[in-house]
Amino acid sequence: MGLSHYFGKMRGTTKSPPRVSVSEIIWSWIGAFLGIASVAYINYNIIEGTDLVMIIGSFGASAVLIYGAIKSPLAQPRNLIGGHFFSAVIGVLSYKLFHPYLWFASAFAVATAIAFMHYTKTLHPPGGATALIAVIGSEKIHNLGFLYAVIPAGIGALIMLIVALLVNNIPQTRRYPEYWF
Repeated sequence: MGLSHYFGKMRGTTKSPPRVSVSEIIWSWIGAFLGIASVAYINYNIIEGTDLVMIIGSFGASAVLIYGAIKSPLAQPRNLIGGHFFSAVIGVLSYKLFHPYLWFASAFAVATAIAFMHYTKTLHPPGGATALIAVIGSEKIHNLGFLYAVIPAGIGALIMLIVALLVNNIPQTRRYPEYWF
């Protein structure tokens, strides 16, 4: 394979997809608002002042998928829940094993999370961020240990899934999920 072939692959093979309808945009906004509002409300009004946390940055990326790209295989319930949960466990384990070498722990957590999500058919791109947050997160995150996989990763994703099920099925033009397992 020559260099021209190698670089030629970077041109892409298809055209950009068409813009979605205004209705699709509005329903995506409503879902994302309600999903993030739910976990944020619990975080800032119910468990504030405890050692727990409910909202993590990777949930923003999950919101894009489960409210804005609902037909994507990466947005399905198995991927959402499994991707966050497994990646959180891997991230915590990586931090515990390699915390003196954060650069290595970070890379190991994300790469291993991707491989494990592929293996378990739970690939969810925000899971990579969930694994990374377990390594580079605050002392509050580190103090959670493996509980991080349950709260916020598991329960937070479950709350967002419930909102996705309720909101995404209101309009006639939307259906979620495409599959469960």
